[in-house]
Amino acid sequence: MTPLTYVKGIGPARAAMLEAKGLSTVEDLLGYVPFRYEDRSNVKTIAQLAPGEMATVTAEVRSAKLSGFQRRNLGLFEARFSDASRAILVGKWFHGGYLAKVLAEGMKVSLFGKIEFDSYSGELTVLHPEFEILSGEDDEGEAALHTGRVVPIYEAASKITTRLLRSWTHRILEAIGPIDDPLPQYLRQRLKMPDRWTAIRHTHFPPPEADLRLLNQFRSPAQFRLIFEEFFWLECGIALKRSKAKTLPGIAFEITDRVREKVKAMLPFKPTEAQKRVIQEIANDMKAARPMNRLLQGDVGSGKTIVAAEAAVIAIENGYQVAVLAPTEILAAQHAFYFGQILGKLDYVVALLTGSFSNREKAQLKKLVAEGLIHVVIGTHALLEKDVEFQRLGLAIVDEQHRFGVMQRLGLVQKGVHPDVLVMTATPIPRTLAMTLYGDLDVSVIDQLPPGRKPIITKHATADRVEQVYSFVKKKVEEGRQAYVVYPVIEESETQAMKAAQHMYEHLSREVFPQFAVGLIHGRLGGNEKEAVMQRFKEGEIKILVSTTVIEVGVDVPNATVMVIEQAERFGLAQLHQLRGRVGRGAAQSYCMLVTEKMNDTARERMRTLVDSTDGFYIAEMDLKLRGPGEFFGTKQSGLPSLRVANILRDTEILEVARREAADFVAHPPALEELQKAVAYIRDHWQRRYGLVTVG
Repeated sequence: MTPLTYVKGIGPARAAMLEAKGLSTVEDLLGYVPFRYEDRSNVKTIAQLAPGEMATVTAEVRSAKLSGFQRRNLGLFEARFSDASRAILVGKWFHGGYLAKVLAEGMKVSLFGKIEFDSYSGELTVLHPEFEILSGEDDEGEAALHTGRVVPIYEAASKITTRLLRSWTHRILEAIGPIDDPLPQYLRQRLKMPDRWTAIRHTHFPPPEADLRLLNQFRSPAQFRLIFEEFFWLECGIALKRSKAKTLPGIAFEITDRVREKVKAMLPFKPTEAQKRVIQEIANDMKAARPMNRLLQGDVGSGKTIVAAEAAVIAIENGYQVAVLAPTEILAAQHAFYFGQILGKLDYVVALLTGSFSNREKAQLKKLVAEGLIHVVIGTHALLEKDVEFQRLGLAIVDEQHRFGVMQRLGLVQKGVHPDVLVMTATPIPRTLAMTLYGDLDVSVIDQLPPGRKPIITKHATADRVEQVYSFVKKKVEEGRQAYVVYPVIEESETQAMKAAQHMYEHLSREVFPQFAVGLIHGRLGGNEKEAVMQRFKEGEIKILVSTTVIEVGVDVPNATVMVIEQAERFGLAQLHQLRGRVGRGAAQSYCMLVTEKMNDTARERMRTLVDSTDGFYIAEMDLKLRGPGEFFGTKQSGLPSLRVANILRDTEILEVARREAADFVAHPPALEELQKAVAYIRDHWQRRYGLVTVG
């Protein structure tokens, strides 16, 4: 793990810029692969150039000036180049004012672009060429890295250019010799993959015969090898974690007639077939004498919470306690309210523990939990505090797992002796991603809505047609229904969103709907105030509820059938789908109105997806495509592996191959020694990146 400061040309300031990109060691830089490649092998003198061809030229700047309109630096920047052939090539850049500080007379430059003939001036020109300044940073001989070949293009890191990254990577590769190959040899031979050293060298500096098309699709033999390797070790880690979990002693819960009776007494409605199937899968896991590790996926409104409550009854009736971990105070409070209502019927004690409780309240609660007097404790991160101790923790339920890291899930589990774990999410995760993120969990899916529910009709309107949206809301409220009007909260500007919601509330209650009771709810209201407003809305006293996104999850008002989302372009797809799921909770037809102000192409695609579909899994696939895996979960904390070369979206089929091979390798290693070597390698190289905390 050599620090980058040992590389010639990387001082403390540059090292800090690289560090910000997550690059601190030589190994990190070798893992920072080019994102595309350019063929600059067609090197010519200016005199040899022909209009219409893509070519590379090495020349000297003869003159450089900003011409045309100077206003706001939007002028045309022109530079004249010449080489040993004495011919002239003119480079032109529109909006090129910034180049006045970059290109200067006498500089030696490599230019790459499409050659044109300017009939007006009679000169050869090149518009917006890629260029690199050859003097200055280079050692003699390094200039050949940047022209006359297939050239790697790296994503710049702060002020560090692709050219510097190329030079440093080349210096590192020159300085270190062949490296050990951790991949089992039989795999390399069977899949005809190059060794690791060759793969790294050829990914950074492709050989002359490399296929440019394959390189840019990330499918050259060298790239395939590096992508496969990342997925293979990730999948081995997951497979080892699974097999280890299966050998741990767990609680074998008994499911007696008494348990069944209790579950029946608690259920507020007849479960759907999907719910019955899923509770059966959970019950079978809980009966087994090893810890359950199950992911429960279900679309908005599919009834995951009631399934979790059934699992809780099994644990409580066997003399154990249940912990429910939620990502936000609002969600924790909603769960506490819901669990309190349905489990209270069975005389179980349900308590809420969050960070905003006073120290005295927390201390009293913790004492009751430690003495086993509370059956179900629901809370936020406060549950993970060291001094929260359970007398007998038997079941840990984690809601919206993607907002917690792997370590936090583990932190909760360690409060018991191998308790069962049920992870819930209403964010439908595409299968590929679910198997990578939650490969150590068995997956159950509730893929059916409760009976009598109709799909929500979604419409899109631009802000200038908002009057039509309001008259539709008015009509529905006059028919006896209720409506939500939602404003976006963007994290940094909650105060602003609150003001917007406040302003909207005043506008709607005074001018648009003076005849109806309008309510307001936002993140800055205290818990009791929120509860009071929600209660009045549930009881039908408030007809229209203006809100920031605090109503996102867990609010259930069957009579609310219209959801208006203002500035819908500011929300992500998953969030819009979650919000839409707040209506359509009864038998009446429900509607969602997306009102947008200014949209780019991605926002248009989002609106179209929502108008077309109410299927959470399809929406999640689209969301993943539009935003990419890193942003899909919105947080680094998500436990999403920090892949360097591989991309879960682009490389799905390589992931499938790697998963198959990894499962086979862990189940039937060619030799025990090979498996021990693999475990050691994962522990040393992949722990910090993947959080494969329980491996080995």
